[in-house]
Amino acid sequence: MPRNYSEFFPSAKTPKAQDRAPSTLESLGWQAFFAQQLSSEELAGTPPVRVVEVHRNALHVIGDDIDDTIPPRLEATVGDWLLLNREQPWTSRVLERKSLLKRRAPGTDRQVQLIAANIETAFLVSSCNQDFNIARLERYVALCLEAEIAPVILLTKSDLTNDPQDFAEQARSISAGLPVVTLDARGQEPRDKLADWCRPGQTVAFLGSSGVGKSTLTNALAGTEEIATQAIREDDAKGRHTTTRRQLHRVPGGCLVLDTPGMRELQLTDAAAGIEDLFSDLTELAANCRFKDCRHETEPGCAVRTAIETGQLEETRLNRWRKLKAEEAFNSASLAERRSKDKAFGKMVRGIMKDKKQEKWGRD
Repeated sequence: MPRNYSEFFPSAKTPKAQDRAPSTLESLGWQAFFAQQLSSEELAGTPPVRVVEVHRNALHVIGDDIDDTIPPRLEATVGDWLLLNREQPWTSRVLERKSLLKRRAPGTDRQVQLIAANIETAFLVSSCNQDFNIARLERYVALCLEAEIAPVILLTKSDLTNDPQDFAEQARSISAGLPVVTLDARGQEPRDKLADWCRPGQTVAFLGSSGVGKSTLTNALAGTEEIATQAIREDDAKGRHTTTRRQLHRVPGGCLVLDTPGMRELQLTDAAAGIEDLFSDLTELAANCRFKDCRHETEPGCAVRTAIETGQLEETRLNRWRKLKAEEAFNSASLAERRSKDKAFGKMVRGIMKDKKQEKWGRD
């Protein structure tokens, strides 16, 4: 069945006004999901704080009357909730996440890079110019679906093209029902058009290439010009890295906005379910092929080839599906191999240390 995106649309109903103002933690995105993970004793002894910025040598955390930096933790990323141990902050517990964005890190060392945690909505930003790329947007959508984050495509610089709806129709072809919004990132449009997703206590993220307007959008929601922006190169519409680190910003109205550096490379890993959700139409067609191991090339009775021949499916979409599935499988296998080697190495080190201790006891 095609993915039902209705859960990703903001409700048309306006919630009743609360009798009280939200607490500091609620304004930071604190929810029952996190509260149920700790006892009242833990709440008093190790207060919850949210990671709002990750530096190379520190985490910037904010909580109720807390605004501090603590030593970094490999497993913590921006958006995470920690139970802060004031005496030994490096031991602070990371609470279970509602969602986690991750990718295979650039380079050849086969590491996983954590992008952000506990995001409700991801605005996938592309421009109505040479930056627009269906294959790249599909990667972002698959990434979000795997993480159970609501994807919304934002098409910026709509004022600079004669036919922004052409870009919008191409974006909608990615998956039926996927929300697509065209806007000018400057001025009032972002606050008006994105208001239903940016409710108090909600955490949203802007993801996309450099120069598409992510920082401009964050400034528009905040009503300030605090975040620096740069113009794109006119010859190829590419931007420079203005934002250099991932950071959560609290904006008027109670929403938290994650601005991220542009990602030139987005390698998917551990995202098989997200890819299957995104290409559910192809999965359903493939189930009707005569042979279970059909490669959708020249096999008789191939439902996928029939759909291409009748114009129901574009072959370019099939090719992108193949590419993403192969890439995800390779990256996941490579990372599994690395984890296995790291585990074996750790076991070897522990064995050596144990032997040394036994030798020392024997001499004593």
